[in-house]
Amino acid sequence: MKHATWTMLCLAVAHLVTNTGQAQAAEHVIKMFNKGSDGRLMVFDPEFVVAQPGDTVRVIPTDQGHSVETMPGMWPEGANPIKGKIGQEMVVALEQDGLYGLRCLPHYFMGMVAVVVVGKPQNLDEARSVELTGKPKAAFEKLLAQAAQP
Repeated sequence: MKHATWTMLCLAVAHLVTNTGQAQAAEHVIKMFNKGSDGRLMVFDPEFVVAQPGDTVRVIPTDQGHSVETMPGMWPEGANPIKGKIGQEMVVALEQDGLYGLRCLPHYFMGMVAVVVVGKPQNLDEARSVELTGKPKAAFEKLLAQAAQP
């Protein structure tokens, strides 16, 4: 009995020593709604997320008719783009620093967009240079201003 207890204690100490200082990857959940809690129509909630490399984002179409995909020009170079189908839940691995722009294609014209910042938003200038109009422009301007905050 003493040997088993001693072995378990040693394993526990070894686990603590090897995992000290290592951060656990987090999963961030973004839901897509027809109507947000603030009364706006066709929204991601939250629409702005700060994450770390190694985290994931789970995008859930809570209401019918939504999809999520990469916003052209607002994705870190080398990161795998995404294109979900309507009603499809997506999990995005955030391996690289940068700004990840998301849109719901069916409701993009209504400004249904989101931004995830991972580490340092190294591609912020490129994201700002994307030509936008109407509601998507206003929505992204607000989110990109948040991404520029230290």
